Amino acid sequence: MMNELVKSIMTTDLVTISPEDRLDNVRQVFMDNAVHHLPVVNEGKIVGIVTTYDIWKNEIAPQDYATTEVRQIMTTQIAKIGPEDKIGTAAELFLDKRFHALPIVDEEDTLLGIVSSFDVLLYEYKKEYPNPILYKHLFEDNKGQQRMPA
Repeated sequence: MMNELVKSIMTTDLVTISPEDRLDNVRQVFMDNAVHHLPVVNEGKIVGIVTTYDIWKNEIAPQDYATTEVRQIMTTQIAKIGPEDKIGTAAELFLDKRFHALPIVDEEDTLLGIVSSFDVLLYEYKKEYPNPILYKHLFEDNKGQQRMPA
C-alpha cells in the first residue's frame, strides 16, 4: 500500500502565499481554509512554507501581524518530494523529521501539490475501513457520495 505514488493522494487545489504577504492575511487564510501549512511561492516556485506553529514559535503578537511579512518567519530549508515518489517515502520523512506536510515539486521546484501526514493516515485508514461509521464527512464528496481511495 505504501508503494503507491504520492501523486495519488496529494492535494493539488492549493492555497499558497507569497513571501511579501503579511501575517494578518496568513492568519485569515489558515482560518478560512482549515489548513495548518501554507506553501510560500514566488513565480510558481516553492521558496518556503509557513505553518501555524511558525507563528506561535516566533512569538509574534497579534497586533504585529499587519506589519510582519511571511519572509520573516517562513521555513526555507524544507524537505520536498516529487509526484512519482512513494507514499511510504512521505511517511518515512514524516516519522524521521517530525513535520507534517511535504510540498510536491517537479525538477525545477515548481509547486505541484502538497501531502500531509493526515493525508497518509486517511489514505491508509480508507484502505482498511472503506465504510466508516464515524467521520463519514471525510469520506464523502460534496454531493454526499462515498469516495473510495485512489
